[in-house]
Amino acid sequence: MPLRLIAGARGFAAAFEALVASARETMDRVDSVAAAIVEDVRRRGDTALFAYTRRFDGVAPGRRGLRVPARDIAAAWRAVPAAARKALELAAARIEDFHRRQLPGDAAWTDGAGIRLGWRWTAIDSVGIYVPGGRNAYPSSVLMNAVPAKVAGVERIAMTVPTPRGAIDPMVLAAARLVGIDEIHRVGGAQAVAALAYGTRSIAPVDKVVGPGNAYVAAAKRLVFGRVGIDAIAGPSEVVVVADGANDPAWIAADLMAQAEHDPMAQAILVTDDPVFAARVEAAIDALLATLPRREVAAASWRDHGAIVVVRRLRDAAPLIDMLAPEHLQLAVADPDALASRIRHAGAIFLGRHAPEALGDYVAGPSHVLPTSRTSRFASGLGVLDFMKRTTLIGADSGALAGIAGPAIELAEAEGLSAHARSLSVRLGRRR
Repeated sequence: MPLRLIAGARGFAAAFEALVASARETMDRVDSVAAAIVEDVRRRGDTALFAYTRRFDGVAPGRRGLRVPARDIAAAWRAVPAAARKALELAAARIEDFHRRQLPGDAAWTDGAGIRLGWRWTAIDSVGIYVPGGRNAYPSSVLMNAVPAKVAGVERIAMTVPTPRGAIDPMVLAAARLVGIDEIHRVGGAQAVAALAYGTRSIAPVDKVVGPGNAYVAAAKRLVFGRVGIDAIAGPSEVVVVADGANDPAWIAADLMAQAEHDPMAQAILVTDDPVFAARVEAAIDALLATLPRREVAAASWRDHGAIVVVRRLRDAAPLIDMLAPEHLQLAVADPDALASRIRHAGAIFLGRHAPEALGDYVAGPSHVLPTSRTSRFASGLGVLDFMKRTTLIGADSGALAGIAGPAIELAEAEGLSAHARSLSVRLGRRR
C-alpha cells in the first residue's frame, strides 16, 4: 500500500523528510559493474562492445557491425501506419517550434572604459543520443533529444538503442528518419555510453551524451563526464499530482498510474486537501490496475514508492513540493497559476485539470527529458542551450588597456603572479 501522510499530524515532519530522502536505487553494485564495462570498452573498443552486445542483447554483430543500414531506416518509415507517422510529425513540429524560441542571441558592445565585450553562441559539434529500448520502445525520446539538438545546429548526431534479441521498434527508426538521424547503432547499456565517449573503430566519439536510460546508463554517464559532456544523471521518473476534490477521481488515478507504469522504481505522489477524495482516488487506482497491461510494474511502483499526502489547505502544498523538487508536477486545481507562482522547484509544471503529464511526454512541445531525484533544485529540462556553448569576447586598444590595467596589475601582484602583472605592464611601457 502507498504511504499515507496527514500534514499537521504527530510525526508528519519526520515522515515527510524520510519520504523526501528515500532512495529508489542502490548504486554501489551498479557503479562497480558500470565502471568495469566502461573501462573494458575504453581499452578493447569494438571487441568489448560486440561481446557485451552478444551477452546482454543476444545479438551477434557479424560483418554488418552495429550500425543500422539506411535501407532499414527507410523501410521502417514505410512500415509505420500513416496515423502514427502523422503523430510523429505533429510532435516533431511542436517540439521544434517550442525550442526555436529558446535560441539565444549573440551580443557585442563597447563599455565606458573603451573595452569591447560580448559573447557568441555556437553549437556543439557532435552529440550522442541514448534511446532506451529495454522494457519499451520510446520514439518520443528520439524526438525530445534530437529536435533541440537540430535546432541548436549540431552537425552530427549518433544514436544508440539497445535491440534485445535483435528487435527494434520501427517507430524508433521512423522517428530518427523524421528528424534526419542516419547514424544509428544497435547497442545499449553502459557499453553504449562508453563507446560514445571514448570511441571505437565502429563508433566515432562525440562531444556530449544525452538521453535517459537505466541505472547502468546513468552510472556510465557519471563515469565519462569530463571526457564528454552529459545532460544529467537521470534517476527513476516521478510525478507529484496536486488535486482538489472537484476532480474526477478516475482522471487523477490515471495520471498517477501513467507515471507508475514506467518502472517499479518510479514514484507517484498525490497531494490533496480532501481526505474523502484521496480515498476515492485510491479506489479508482485499484480498479484501473486490474485493467492495465503493465499492472505488475505499476502496482509495484505504487505499493513501494507511492504516497498520499493530505494537507489542510492547497497553498500548504507549496513548501512540501519544493522539498520534493519533483520531475513532473501536475496542478489539477481551480487556480493552478496562483499555486504555481508559489513553487520554485519542479522540472515541468502542468497547469489545470486538462493538462496531464502525459501531454508533455509526447506533443506539448517542451522536452520530456527533465531533472529527477530532486535535481530540479538546481537543474532544468533538456533544451537548446544544452547543445550550445557560449564564448565570451574581449577586445581593447592601447587607450582602453591603459585605463583599466592598473587595478589588474595590483590584483595580479597581490596574488603573487608576477608574469600576469608583467603581461599587462609591458604594454604600458613599464619595467615592473
